[in-house]
Amino acid sequence: MSIETGVTATLARTVGDEHCTTRGQYDIFSTPNLVLLIEEAAIEALAPHLAADQDSVGSRVDVSHVAPTLKGQQVTAVATVTGVDRRRVTFEVEISDDVEVIGRATHERFVVDVPKLEARLAEKREGLT
Repeated sequence: MSIETGVTATLARTVGDEHCTTRGQYDIFSTPNLVLLIEEAAIEALAPHLAADQDSVGSRVDVSHVAPTLKGQQVTAVATVTGVDRRRVTFEVEISDDVEVIGRATHERFVVDVPKLEARLAEKREGLT
């Protein structure tokens, strides 16, 4: 992994039925989907800096969802790397719709070696039977 603070990624999507919850007569962008957008923007920022056998897993999200977004609006998340401590990478994320800022978050991801993760998951699955 070779990533430095200041790296950014921007991810946008149009809010569809699958991203919404209903409040009164309105379908609005849900907080769980806001969190998903935050994670996906951070993954986008980190991915080009990982080795072929590496990936990342989320470990922490602290989110403030401060304004509603209507179905059909576009939402955009900008994730910026604010810290790198060995395999831990922290991000500040700002989320806007086409009118205003709708959320802010801090997010933490850990870089993992996929073969080691798969071995751990296989061991866990064996314990379930």
